[in-house]
Amino acid sequence: MTYKGISFRKELLIDQLFSLHYFEYMSTFSFPGESHNFWEFVCVDKGEVTIGAGDQIYTLKKGDIAFHEPNEFHWVKANGSIAPNLIVISFSSKSPIMNFFRKKILRTDDFARSLLARIITEAGNFLEGRLDDPYQTVLRPKSSQPPASGQLIQLYLEELMIYFYRKYSDLSTPADEKPDKPDKPDKTMKENIDTEVFNRVVAYLGQHLSGRVTIETICKDNLIGRSQLQKIFSKKSGLGIIEYFSNMKIEAAKELIRTEQMNFTQISEKLGYTSIHYFSRQFKKVTGMTPSEYASSIKAMADRSHRPQPDQDSE
Repeated sequence: MTYKGISFRKELLIDQLFSLHYFEYMSTFSFPGESHNFWEFVCVDKGEVTIGAGDQIYTLKKGDIAFHEPNEFHWVKANGSIAPNLIVISFSSKSPIMNFFRKKILRTDDFARSLLARIITEAGNFLEGRLDDPYQTVLRPKSSQPPASGQLIQLYLEELMIYFYRKYSDLSTPADEKPDKPDKPDKTMKENIDTEVFNRVVAYLGQHLSGRVTIETICKDNLIGRSQLQKIFSKKSGLGIIEYFSNMKIEAAKELIRTEQMNFTQISEKLGYTSIHYFSRQFKKVTGMTPSEYASSIKAMADRSHRPQPDQDSE
């Protein structure tokens, strides 16, 4: 059989990334403005801001995303009473599809917010420095980063723009006549989004097993509302998210006990417990046994026996 492949055509390509920020501003924040020869968008994750785009002024509320075309002068300020959280990303693209985004203010939905959350999460893996540094003008990749981390940011950004283009390109809505509400996702799409959010947050919790997290920090770092987060974890696990995180810590502790590489004090410190006594209480609360009882239990011995044994021929 003779096979003939096809080459993919890149209809939307993001060439360079110039800034990627997640800001938590004071209610009195004001940025006087700038212009540059690349694209930028600002998305309101919380609160409300007023923006200038050329000679136009708009009010953005939670879920609104505004696009500034190259060389358009733009500014932003808080309303004086609500402290806003903003995502600001700038990039270059010469793709014709980008012409659609000139003078556009759109609404994010669950899927778009999920993509934005992936971008913010991956940026933490990829970029040096803090995402809330307003004076950062040069992006620097970390010396050590997960494979293809920068490429994923590019892909997620391109997917976000393509998603908006597909969703809104058949609308002739002027920039100042935005839809009041995002489209309601169908049941299957909602379930897929919930599953993606759950898996992403679980992975996030796994990366923070050695520390302490709060619901507020989880929501902020994953761009999700508190009530939505609690509903998803209740539905997927039957637990509140903090209880789920506590159970993850104990499962990690059990594995460390079985490896017999660390004592209880070291395990307690590694998993971010404030004291060995608190660790022991939490361990017993979840497992019904103290760490010492678990270490000598039949269950621990059985689990230990199933660990892969070193290849003696290689020693």
